[in-house]
Amino acid sequence: MTTEQMLQISGLRLAPYIQVATNLIGKSREGGGNMFRHQIDTMGILIDYGYVNPVLLKASLVHDVLEDIPDFNHNVLLSIDTESLAVYNLVLEVTRRHGETKPDFLTRILETGSFDAKTLKVADRISNMISLGFVNNLAFVERYINETEKYLFPLAAQVNKYMLIELTDLVKIKRKYLEDMKQQ
Repeated sequence: MTTEQMLQISGLRLAPYIQVATNLIGKSREGGGNMFRHQIDTMGILIDYGYVNPVLLKASLVHDVLEDIPDFNHNVLLSIDTESLAVYNLVLEVTRRHGETKPDFLTRILETGSFDAKTLKVADRISNMISLGFVNNLAFVERYINETEKYLFPLAAQVNKYMLIELTDLVKIKRKYLEDMKQQ
């Protein structure tokens, strides 16, 4: 990260967004780990790739809150700061809509998502793929790998070639894991 990028994130007021994300503490994930740590991991992945856009980083901290906390009062999110509306809109963009299938959701982001939505979704998937090492449901792992290749590889190709390389490597590792587990 460059000095300029470090200066850009040094002034970010993230604590209120982290506080909102604490609503996810204790919520487990089918893909392994817990939801709160996943939000922090997703932001870390974005920073690792040099993203310093404050709206993107703030949204990464709360990107699953609306989807996974059904009774969450969205006005709390909207009242944090002057960027809250943009953060909220980005979170809505990467949130599955009622009745939307996973393929439809991922296709929507691929075809009509903003650059930030696509970037956030790729960072989210990198975090999810890393967590798959904790999953024993081989059918889930295989479906997730196939979904990553079909929908997330094209997304990553649009936003960041290095994120695509990481996703490709993660898929290779997880395919090897599947093969090893099936042979046991």
